[in-house]
Amino acid sequence: MNPGLLRARQTKYAAFAAIYLLAVLTAVVIANVLANRYEKTYDSTANKRYSLSEQTAKIVKGLTQPAYITYYDQSTRFQHARDLLEQYTRLSPKIHVEFIDPDKNPQKAREAGIKNYGTAIVEIGANKEEAKSMTEEGITGAIIRDLKHNTRTVCFVAGSGEHQIEDTDRNGFSHFKDLLGKDNYQAKSIDLLGKAEVPSDCTVLVAGGPTRDYQQPEVDAIKKNVEGGGRALFMLDAPLKLGRAEIADNDALTNLLESWGVTVNKDLILDLNPIGQLLGVGPQVALVRSYDSHAIVNELKGEATGFPLSRSLEVKNVDKSSVQKLFGSSDTSLATSDLNSPKVNPNDPKNRKGPLTIAAAGTYSTGNKESQGRFVVVGSSSWAANSFINFNGNSDLALNSVDWLASDEDLISIRPKEPDDRRITMTRAQLGWVRNTSLFLLPLVVIVAGVSVWSKRR
Repeated sequence: MNPGLLRARQTKYAAFAAIYLLAVLTAVVIANVLANRYEKTYDSTANKRYSLSEQTAKIVKGLTQPAYITYYDQSTRFQHARDLLEQYTRLSPKIHVEFIDPDKNPQKAREAGIKNYGTAIVEIGANKEEAKSMTEEGITGAIIRDLKHNTRTVCFVAGSGEHQIEDTDRNGFSHFKDLLGKDNYQAKSIDLLGKAEVPSDCTVLVAGGPTRDYQQPEVDAIKKNVEGGGRALFMLDAPLKLGRAEIADNDALTNLLESWGVTVNKDLILDLNPIGQLLGVGPQVALVRSYDSHAIVNELKGEATGFPLSRSLEVKNVDKSSVQKLFGSSDTSLATSDLNSPKVNPNDPKNRKGPLTIAAAGTYSTGNKESQGRFVVVGSSSWAANSFINFNGNSDLALNSVDWLASDEDLISIRPKEPDDRRITMTRAQLGWVRNTSLFLLPLVVIVAGVSVWSKRR
């Protein structure tokens, strides 16, 4: 071969390789410059576990003044918080983040009152709050406290068999109380029987599943509160009459609700939708997957909620009250008025067929536009108890209801999600098929392919 021709080819290939290498290096440099200037992330997890929630985005994007987040920790541990806090800065230019090492700058840490490593302080205007944890809930909670900077109290009525906020067993409301605390609400129990008056510091009143009748003075106190511009959440279970688990009719309270446009029926909803079985619940739990248009439920689109032992409601507008349905049961549901028997005949002609209203929200006109009464009625209470509040969207619904009642619509959204349980559930037959495939079928395919290649080469 001609040496000159060979050298020409080598020169040509070297030039091609140099140009190709230069093009790759240029692309890499440009990509890095653009990445530094226009940072973009993508969260591929099913429940967007590594993205800030809609609630946080709504609050941060709505800031009207700068918010300063100062994180105090050892320099070697800054990255622990940087990944989270930089997500806030990407949401709004009004978020400013600073990292301070108390060991290197003790004077600043002392002025801020920092006692522990890993502390974040959020400052908006003259208000300053410490984050309760270095999580999204902790940082966003501090922002909320800065913005509100007032005490909001949710008062749970006690004394008539209601769920108790200090009760940690399956029927208690302790987890509901904890969730309220994360949204900067204080929760306390009140007794309307001892003093028939709703305390003035109650932002929202909750009647959570009374099993005994409210006396008339208690009902009068509730009436005076709401019709005077107060806010109340009523969760009333079906009045079952089964042995010791009997639930009173509570006629005085239901008559009050009827005067506001919400008729609470004496029945029990059974949901015969087979989807309930896939989710691990029986027909006594009414499943909801579609919602009407209202601030409480607008952000729940695509979320399922469940309501054990629910009763149905009927709603209408009356003289001073405007009432709106929030959601109802499915088309496959029915309501039975036979509340004395554990067995229900789904073919009983007396049964009412679904869909049936389960929850409603209303406003009461006090004559003053600045102080309208608000109320929410749900035909079940166990949906907010410890055993069920973590069911899909139940916790969001509970907090959204309180936020709307407290006129905190800006806080209504989906809260940060817990990690999904992504386990695969298989039957015995499916498990056997997977075992046989991995132990026998796949090795056999490899052996057959190997023998085939060997025989061809031979």
